[in-house]
Amino acid sequence: MPAHLQRPSALQGLLAFPVTPFRADGDLDLPGFEQHLADMVDARPSALFAACGTGEFASLTHTEYGEVVRTAVSVAGGRVPVYAGVGGGTRTAAEFAVTAERCGAAGVLVLPPYLQVGPPAGLVAHYRRIAAATGLPLIPYQRSTAVFTPEAVAELAGIEQVVAFKDGHGDLELLQRVHTATGGALPLLNGMPTAETFARAYAAVGARAYSSATLAFAPRIARAFFDAFERDDEAVQATLLREFYVPLTELRLTTNGYAVALVKAGLAVRGRPAGPVRPPLADLTPEHRELLARLIERGHAALDAAPTDA
Repeated sequence: MPAHLQRPSALQGLLAFPVTPFRADGDLDLPGFEQHLADMVDARPSALFAACGTGEFASLTHTEYGEVVRTAVSVAGGRVPVYAGVGGGTRTAAEFAVTAERCGAAGVLVLPPYLQVGPPAGLVAHYRRIAAATGLPLIPYQRSTAVFTPEAVAELAGIEQVVAFKDGHGDLELLQRVHTATGGALPLLNGMPTAETFARAYAAVGARAYSSATLAFAPRIARAFFDAFERDDEAVQATLLREFYVPLTELRLTTNGYAVALVKAGLAVRGRPAGPVRPPLADLTPEHRELLARLIERGHAALDAAPTDA
């Protein structure tokens, strides 16, 4: 296997995606972000992914983005690597990648290009040009406007800086074909919303590492599920899926944008408010916030009742 395709240790296990806290007036809340990051580092993730989808990358100005990435790198202090989100058109994404490198990021997660949908050759060219702008490792993210053919992923795997492939599209047949086309050499990451509900299915095609939104607001539940997943404890996984994760997914599916808004609401329930989401996202309704609070309580109660050390 080529050296650049060896799985980085940072991309194994539980991946953390912090929110970007805002004040009531919508401006950045950097002190709140520092506290949020410190809490996430304490949860022992393999890596922090700042200013990505959960971090509302699309709503940040370039200046704000630099502040967010720089703060994340400072708080992490080398204890865990920080990957930063980049996105938009090719030149814009390249500019963000350069900023991420200057701010000390360990790599970048390349979010799908906004609105534009190109052929496989165009997508590959997009990533080649971003790679040419920075020396950082790159992780393409498949979802929405960036869905790849297996042949295109195999071509991406030949780019030295491409170190993993994150999937949020959810087509397991396609992912198996990608796994086959790359000879299993390119690490696959489970990037589905509420990724825990897909953990076992994705593991079957070699994607055991996953991004956990729950880690941001219910770290004990997220850590217990992941530890059970790692030791193949199906009883604990089934309990947490039934009592917490599947109902959480059902709540998320009620409203567009809740993949992010639920995380911020969960932080508020926990006593770690991160402010509102920015438009076009919308905060939870009072009824949904009450339901989320009950689900968090239910998830913790399920852990307390489990006959394990989870």
